[in-house]
Amino acid sequence: MTDLEIRPLTENDLPAVVAMLADDPLGAQRESPDDLSPYLAALERLSGDPNQHLVVAVRGSRVVGTLQLTIVPGLSRRGAVRSIIEGVRIHADERGSGLGTQLIEWAVDESRRQGCHLVQLTSDKTRSDAHRFYERLGFSASHTGFKLQL
Repeated sequence: MTDLEIRPLTENDLPAVVAMLADDPLGAQRESPDDLSPYLAALERLSGDPNQHLVVAVRGSRVVGTLQLTIVPGLSRRGAVRSIIEGVRIHADERGSGLGTQLIEWAVDESRRQGCHLVQLTSDKTRSDAHRFYERLGFSASHTGFKLQL
């Protein structure tokens, strides 16, 4: 799949990215593709932070995937830097094509380049297909995650 480009997300990519975020049962409940203003504000905040890498996968001129990679310096693990992968989405037409693997491999490689010693992610408990996917890529379900809605 040499026709794939992974690059920083731009404002022009937002409609396609938000549509992907909303294109599943969980996303349909929490995303609002009809109002891009909160996403524009978030993109502005993220763009100013060098530890945030919001990227899209583009095939031809079409956005077909996205993720956010956050670099987190820390004290634990002897001052290790870690990364967090969030918001992974693959366009419905591309699922099963290997694109998800390429996108995660990009994130792991970028994490190494950034000096990270650990890559972590969370996945909703209901996403069993995603869990198998991440385990196949070498991730282990070693921790229990907790969230608090504010």
